[in-house]
Amino acid sequence: MEELVSIVIPIYQAQQYIEVCVEDILKQDYLNIEIILVSDGSKDNSGEICNKFAEKYTNIRVIHQENQGPGMARDTGVKEAKGKYIVFVDSDDYLPKDSIYLMNEYRIKYNYK
Repeated sequence: MEELVSIVIPIYQAQQYIEVCVEDILKQDYLNIEIILVSDGSKDNSGEICNKFAEKYTNIRVIHQENQGPGMARDTGVKEAKGKYIVFVDSDDYLPKDSIYLMNEYRIKYNYK
């Protein structure tokens, strides 16, 4: 069985990027993922965009917090993560569809715990 991978995305003022970022992650070949969107006090529509994703997909959760910076947003995501492994993605990143799959394959190949 594939281990659950938690993908934590800190979000601040990212309304122009977040949709493409999350959609890329949803297209991953590795399917056993949860996506944790940490809305870090954005003044734009980022939080609302995150909420729409969470309403549509059961493997997406949104945490809203006052702005504390990306490090604290990542810490919040780690505390909420249920996966055995955690991957950090920035809100303006794009991931090829085999990214998580390949990370897992390398983990298995080199016997990383």
